Parts: sequence; structure tokens; C-alpha cells
Amino acid sequence: MSQSSLNGKVAIVTASTDGIGLATALALGMRGAHVVVSSRRQANVDKAVALLRTHNIQVTGTTCNVGKGEDREKLIQMTLDQCGGIDILVSNAAVKPFFGNILDSTEDDWDKILSVNVKSAFLLTKLVVPHMEKRGGGNIVFVSSVTAYQPIQGLGPYCVSKTALLDLSRVLAPELAQSNIRVNCVAPGDIKTRFSAILWKNEAIMDEFKNQPSIKRIGQVEEIGGVVAFLCSEEASYITGETITASGGGAANSEPLNITEVFSDLPWFRFRSNYKCRN
Repeated sequence: MSQSSLNGKVAIVTASTDGIGLATALALGMRGAHVVVSSRRQANVDKAVALLRTHNIQVTGTTCNVGKGEDREKLIQMTLDQCGGIDILVSNAAVKPFFGNILDSTEDDWDKILSVNVKSAFLLTKLVVPHMEKRGGGNIVFVSSVTAYQPIQGLGPYCVSKTALLDLSRVLAPELAQSNIRVNCVAPGDIKTRFSAILWKNEAIMDEFKNQPSIKRIGQVEEIGGVVAFLCSEEASYITGETITASGGGAANSEPLNITEVFSDLPWFRFRSNYKCRN
């Protein structure tokens, strides 16, 4: 893939000041795109913008809580005002405010998870499509998860939300194909981010990787950013409505890691966790 394959393109990446989102912004920017990064906190936005500029990437940053309609509209309008259009949307924002037995989850847990992980992805798509059509087409990528295929006990509502993104891409793809807009998903496996720190900081879980019939290590954010950049390039022009699973072979394992067994003795396992950060 050419390092200038996205020259002239404008790419919005949500939750893009850390982890997979930042790696995706870097990958798109290194291929010539003007990237628009966002996060809920201005300090995080400023830090990401400064980092991307050290790579000579064209970048614009703003605060955005994708769960709020006014923030979504502000993000789109700012992009239009400062960049002149929109060619790419990468919906990466996600939360997981609950960890434990799914029957202990509350209506509020479900509202938060579905609002950010699913509804915002669709509503952002509705906002960007008219502007992509004006430019003759575009690309939309939803960041799902391997847990859409292999639910992890303890993360039930989060897994359900990630499964919804698979079908959202399949439903949107044929409807937007006539506008030359492609819609795809990426389903990362276990990737080393703050969002997954609950896994990779646990020695027992890391030891389990050595017993898996797959690549015996945790993935890196750059490996996902590269997949997203490929899907947004002309090399992927015949791909739409698909999900690329990047799990080091983990998705082929019929016996996924069971983190419930690892954490079942911890008192906080039975209660809601405030651990959330990819937004």
C-alpha cells in the first residue's frame, strides 16, 4: 500500500487519542490523509495532536463525547469548516462500564453501552454520508471485537454491542454501495491498550496465551491501524459489508480464554466496574 494512497482524504477517527484509535489516526495520516482526532478530554486531544504532528501528519483535534448528539454534530461541522469535507469515518469509541454476571447488569449499564458502542456509530454514519456523497464516495469502518464471535464471560453486554456492529456494517453496505461508500468492520483480538489492561496486566491470563493454538502473544495497536488503513484504501475497493478479524488466530480457537475463572475470586468481579476509556 502506497504511503501516499490516501492523499487528499479527510478522515474522522473517534476516540483517537490513545490505543487503537491513535494508531489508526497515525496509519491514515502516514498515508496522506488529514486526520481529525477526538476524545472527551482536551488534554488528551492536545497530546495526540502534538504527537501526530511530529510525524508531519495533517491533523485537527477537538473534544467529543460521541454519546451526545450535540458533540457529534460539532465534530462533523468542525471537520467540514476546517477540512472542507469528509471521506473516511472510523468509529472506534467504546465503553464497558459493567463487568460481572450479565444478570447483574442494569438498564443503565445497557443504555450506556448501546448508546456509545452502537447507536453513536450509526448516528455518526447518518451525519457523514451526505458529505461523502458530495465527494463521490467514502469509507466507513466500525471497530468491533473478536468478542463478537467469542463472548467473554464477565463482559456480556459489551460483547453483545460488538456483535451488533457486525450486522450494522452488513445492513449499511448494500444501501450505501450505490453512493460508492464502503462499510466494513475490524474485529481485533487481544490488543495491548489501556482498554484491555485488565487482561494483559494479569499474569494468569498472559500465561494462557502460551497454551493457545495461535500466535502466542498479545497484539499491538499498530497491527490494527494498518488493517483499518487498508480497508480505507483503493486496494480494498472490492471489499464492503465484511469484517476482518485480526486476532492472531484466536478467532479460530474453539476454546477462548475464560477470564471468569481467573477473576472469580476477586470481590469486584461480582459488581460493576468503572473501567472504561475508549471514548
